[in-house]
Amino acid sequence: MLAAFTGVKVLDLSRLLPGPFCSMLLADFGADVIKIEDPNGGDYIRGWPPFLGKNSGYHVVLNRNKRSLTLNLKKPEAKDIFKQLVAEADVVLEGFRPGVMDRLGLGFKELQAINPRLIYCAITGYGTDGPRAQRAGHDINYLALNGVLSYSGREGSPTFPGVQVADLGGGALYAAFSIAAALFARERLGKGQFIDMSMADGALTWHCLRWGKYLADSTVPSQGDDFLNHGYACYNLYMTRDGRFMSLGALEPQFWKVFCQAVGRPDWNQPSYFEPGPHQKDLQNQVADLFLSKDLTEWTQLFADKDCCCEPVLNLDEVMQDEQVQQRNMVVNLIHESWGAYRQLGIAPKLSLTPGTLRSHAPELGEHTDEILTEMGMALATLEEFRAGGVI
Repeated sequence: MLAAFTGVKVLDLSRLLPGPFCSMLLADFGADVIKIEDPNGGDYIRGWPPFLGKNSGYHVVLNRNKRSLTLNLKKPEAKDIFKQLVAEADVVLEGFRPGVMDRLGLGFKELQAINPRLIYCAITGYGTDGPRAQRAGHDINYLALNGVLSYSGREGSPTFPGVQVADLGGGALYAAFSIAAALFARERLGKGQFIDMSMADGALTWHCLRWGKYLADSTVPSQGDDFLNHGYACYNLYMTRDGRFMSLGALEPQFWKVFCQAVGRPDWNQPSYFEPGPHQKDLQNQVADLFLSKDLTEWTQLFADKDCCCEPVLNLDEVMQDEQVQQRNMVVNLIHESWGAYRQLGIAPKLSLTPGTLRSHAPELGEHTDEILTEMGMALATLEEFRAGGVI
C-alpha cells in the first residue's frame, strides 16, 4: 500500500525540534527524508541525555523513518554533492537564521536554478524580514513576544506550557502543511516555491479565539479573565485529596447539569454558572473544596459513566498505559538491535487509503552515507577519498 508522500524526496538540513518534527511527519507518510548532518557530531539533539544505547531519546523519537547522510557543507566537494541531490529532490528543509544558506551559496535562488520544481522551506524564529529577523530565540521567547504568555495561567504570574507550542504548532505543523500545499500547487503550476515559515508568526495565529473576542469587546486578555482561561468554575483544574488533579470542562449546560447531579450539588446548576462576575470565584472555591474530599481514583471512578467532561490529569507513564491510547496505536512497541525494546510515539492522522507507517528506527550519524552516495553513482574509492578529506 502506497503512502501519501511515496516518491517525494526531502533534504532535511534542520536540527533540534521544529524542522525534524516537520520532516518526521513527512517521513511517516512515505517521504524519503535524507537527514543531512555535519560529520562532526551531527544534529545537536543527538547529544542530549538521557540515552537509549548511544542515542539520545529525543533523537530516537524525532528522527525515525529517515536516512542520515553526513556532509561538511563548508567543503566545495560537499556542496557539489548537495547540489546533485537537489537536482533530484522535491523539498529542501532548513532551520538556520536567514542568510546562512545564501552565504554557503546554497540559497533558494541558487537551488531553484538547478531544480525549478524545488520547494524550499525555511523555518525561522521571526521570519526572513523585519527587525527581529536575525535575533536568536526559543519557544518561550516567541510566545512571550506574540502575547500568548500574557494571559496564560492563573492570576499572579504568566506561565508557559510543558510542550513547545511555537516550535511544534507554530513552526513544524505549519511547515508540513505548507510543504504539502506547495507540492499540491506544483502539480498545477509546474514549479516549486519558497516557504518563509516563522515560528512566532505561526504561534500568533493560535490567538484566534481571544483575537476575535478582543475585536468585539476591546478588552486586552489577562490571566483568569475568560471561561477558557481559569476564569470560570465549570472549566478548570482542581486538586484532589491525594494531591493529583482533575480537569473539568463542563462548558455546555447539559454537561454542567450532569456534573452537578453527579456530585450531589444540584443547587450549582443555575444560569449564572456561565456568566462572568465575582460569583465565579466563589463557585470555583466551592468546587475546589469538593474535589479535595476524594482521591483521584475515586473521582475517576465516579465520573467513568457520567457524560460531563471531567477527566483525571494523567502523567506520561499513565498515558502510555491508557486503553484509549493503546487502542489508537499511539504507543508502538519496537525492538532495536542495539537499544533493545522501547516505546515509540504512534502516528496521529489515520488515513484510510494511504496510512502512515513506522518503517525504520532513527539512524546513527551518517548511517546511510555510503548507501545514498552509491545510489548517486559514486564509486567506493571516491567515498573513501571524501571521508579522508573530511567531506563526508
